[in-house]
Amino acid sequence: MNVKLKQRLLLPVLAAGLMLTPVLGMPGQVNAAPVQSTAVQSSVISVYVDGKKLPLQPAPITVNGTTLVPMRAIFAALKANVNWEPQTKTIFATKDHIKISLQIGAAQAMKNGKAIKLQVPARQAKGATYVPLRFVAEALGAKIEFDKKTSAIRITSAEQQWIDEEEEWDDYEDAAADAAAAASQMLSVDQIVQMNDNSVVMIATDRSQGSGVVIDSNRILTNFHVMRDASEATITTLYGSQVEVEGIVGYDEAADLAIIQTKEKLNIDPVVLGDGYNVRKGDHVVAIGSPLGLQNTASDGVVSNIIYDGAQLFQISAPIDHGSSGGALFNDSGELIGITTSGIDISNANLNFAVSVMNVNMLINEINDTDAKKIGFLPRKLPESLEGVSTDDIRLLMNREFGSIQTSHKTAALKSWDVKRDASGWLVLSTTIDPAFYMVYGHADAEDLRMWAINAGTELRRMLPKDTIRLTIYYDQQFSFEPRDFKADEVTAQSDGTWRVRYPVVDVQAKEKMHVQVRS
Repeated sequence: MNVKLKQRLLLPVLAAGLMLTPVLGMPGQVNAAPVQSTAVQSSVISVYVDGKKLPLQPAPITVNGTTLVPMRAIFAALKANVNWEPQTKTIFATKDHIKISLQIGAAQAMKNGKAIKLQVPARQAKGATYVPLRFVAEALGAKIEFDKKTSAIRITSAEQQWIDEEEEWDDYEDAAADAAAAASQMLSVDQIVQMNDNSVVMIATDRSQGSGVVIDSNRILTNFHVMRDASEATITTLYGSQVEVEGIVGYDEAADLAIIQTKEKLNIDPVVLGDGYNVRKGDHVVAIGSPLGLQNTASDGVVSNIIYDGAQLFQISAPIDHGSSGGALFNDSGELIGITTSGIDISNANLNFAVSVMNVNMLINEINDTDAKKIGFLPRKLPESLEGVSTDDIRLLMNREFGSIQTSHKTAALKSWDVKRDASGWLVLSTTIDPAFYMVYGHADAEDLRMWAINAGTELRRMLPKDTIRLTIYYDQQFSFEPRDFKADEVTAQSDGTWRVRYPVVDVQAKEKMHVQVRS
């Protein structure tokens, strides 16, 4: 299936490269040996465009074996705009990005600025302007064939070629779907779990916990975000064995996929990879992963939707949770069709997502093609240490790497970063949250704010282990009236007659331990 897809994607390129290539044994052969004499005769040849006979008045003529037709009829049939320049006796035709010109009697024509030799030039006869049929058709991306038995020239326009190709591909997909449906045996949830449970593992890194799927003797498929910023990792098999991870073999950040390699063989049967083409909305699916660290939890549901967002995603109703990232999604034949990746926490509709195995197969093919030579963990986006770094540079880093908070509802922007050391030597960092976001989502997204604070505090402790750190996110807004029922220092009068309300929304204090407080 992947090979078929690659061929289909290459077809337009091949067509562009071949559209001016002559076909042996057909009238109008461009690279045939020159003919010394000129023989003009009326032609009994019929011309068909996309299966419809082209009415040509006057009739086509044949010159030294080359068929010429009235220009306006053929250009119109191939949906090209044509203009005639009487002073220079030049024909100009355009279609999409293609521009061609032919001058009466000239031995060559121009296509997109490139000269092309003609066996027989354009000419005027019988009160009409004639153009060489093969050149015009192929220059406009059409395919031309000559039927000797019926003396008919059959032209397939570029548009019809695309239609035919799409119909052929649809027929192929339908046939493949029918064949797969007929050949596959529907398994029960219990059978699918028994078939694949041992091939799903739990992954623990020095940054997070997720899931993974065995696809080779020592290779495991997971989400890119599970391995992001990790410097070490261990996998735990269904029966409790732990194996260290050597590093990442390859990844696709846009599709949120990564393939990792363990330091030793796993002795676990890999899953059977599906192709993803036959997945339909409403299909039954089974998910296996480690939500919240509960290893190899199985759940089932249906494919609720199919979405394209940088990768093909299956929206699924099968319940998953934090820790399920990198887990397996199986169809009723027990084939892997996706990698569970994310969900929307604020909904009761089980809005969860899995990356399609189509993207998995592309990543595997890419790794096979490049023969990965370097296996290791990716460098961290954050530095190993900030010791000796100026407060201004720390401010720039916080603004760049911690300048927003992604919550279940939307992204909250953090602005006006300030970093300084107080009289007691504390490193004091402060920023302000978008007040509109906080008013609408502050309560609902309190846990997202807390997790962001824990992550930011953990990274600051790692990079500045000797410092006592305080990180505060403030709500900061001005009003035309004096708001009531705030602490005295949270409301201050401004020189322009307005009132400023400023209070801490998130407060992090950390050194060897960390305390996080969220005001919602």
